[in-house]
Amino acid sequence: MKRIKIKELLVSGELGSEILVKGWVRTKRGNKNIVFIALNDGSTILNIQVVAETSLFDENLLRDITTGACIAVTGKLVESQGQGQNIEISATSIELYGKSDAETYPLQKKGHSMEFLRENAHLRFRTNTFGAVFRIRHSMAFAIHKYFNDKGFFYLHTPIITASDAEGAGEMFHVTTFDINGAPRGEDGSVDFKSDFFGRQTNLTVSGQLEGELGAMALGDIYTFGPTFRAENSNTPRHLAEFWMIEPEMAFYDLTDNMDLAEDFVKYLIRYALENCKNDLEFLNNMIDKNLLDRLRFVVENDFVRIPYTQAVEILTASDKKWEYPVGWGRDLQAEHERFLVEEHFKRPVILTDYPREIKAFYMKQNDDGKTVRAMDVLFPGIGEIIGGSQREESLEKLLSRMREMKIPEHDLWWYLDTRRFGTAPHSGFGLGFERLILFVTGMSNIRDVIPFPRTPKNAEF
Repeated sequence: MKRIKIKELLVSGELGSEILVKGWVRTKRGNKNIVFIALNDGSTILNIQVVAETSLFDENLLRDITTGACIAVTGKLVESQGQGQNIEISATSIELYGKSDAETYPLQKKGHSMEFLRENAHLRFRTNTFGAVFRIRHSMAFAIHKYFNDKGFFYLHTPIITASDAEGAGEMFHVTTFDINGAPRGEDGSVDFKSDFFGRQTNLTVSGQLEGELGAMALGDIYTFGPTFRAENSNTPRHLAEFWMIEPEMAFYDLTDNMDLAEDFVKYLIRYALENCKNDLEFLNNMIDKNLLDRLRFVVENDFVRIPYTQAVEILTASDKKWEYPVGWGRDLQAEHERFLVEEHFKRPVILTDYPREIKAFYMKQNDDGKTVRAMDVLFPGIGEIIGGSQREESLEKLLSRMREMKIPEHDLWWYLDTRRFGTAPHSGFGLGFERLILFVTGMSNIRDVIPFPRTPKNAEF
């Protein structure tokens, strides 16, 4: 008999039909005459109840069926006699695939802390919360590819190992085949990478943007979606050393086009989650964040406010709020400032534009005022910035001037500059941190809880 997944069974199962399900035991209860087993196979947050008459089964088998055990159940689908479910399985055969020692199984009890589950990340997928989170994560990844494919974008695989530092941050993981204690040195004492695998110093990428721009200058509209890395020694609920980024780059887009795409994109993703992840979202709304569904609908149902950075600073300065971080023109806005604009002042998502050039990256298009660049940040309730982007500087002269100001070596980015030398064009792009998106869509509060195996300082166990 062919196995049926519980998700499919709950939607299309016919009463009276003989079925085979396989999964892991969530709970078992009963008496000397009958046993009730809640079975879950990961396809849905919902369990199927298995009813087993003790007279039909070996006593040792039933004793070995404990929380966490893996079993296969054959039986008849019948109308449930109890509350909480419409159908259940009247078992005729049970096969025990794998026992789970009730004394040592870490998830035997309910109500474990998130920290405990992070320490047992190899098993946390089996909990309701993390099952819901990672099903939603899958759905969002699928929706991202579907959105861009349907719009005619091309998926570009940019390198994980690179010699460039897209952001100029300097906080990068180095890649080398040298022995850490025996790397060859030049006359000045620095490591000589000429005999290393790539013949030069290389790192794990912090962004696929610069390579993405190369693709956009030939293919028109591209997007990247892959892992990126920051060697930032930061133990906060918002930081990871390894995280995933979605970075579209579009030829012939100006800043307005860029904002239009960003707003449409995130609304599409949230709408997709509301339509396709209903059971998981309802669970997270009930158990993790009571305002989750309202906040998701809030984003979908409202047009985003679009204002310049300068106006945002004026609003923040005029408010009666006491800020932890000072507000002033030329300073980066912090999460407290961004959330005030979204949640209290405008009561809508906000896109800030035209930031001071001194606090933004070298590749952003300079405005005629000589002080600002055509940058944009999309701000969401509960999270602050979720997207950052800009119109890119297409002028070779202005780009070179800015690189020299910021002491970025031209010889390291000769290939990037060639896009401005040969057939330059107006173009724009943005970056969306995938884990930031999943934080918002699931209502989780710590970024380590929305990636399967978090990489943070002193943590690379699995």
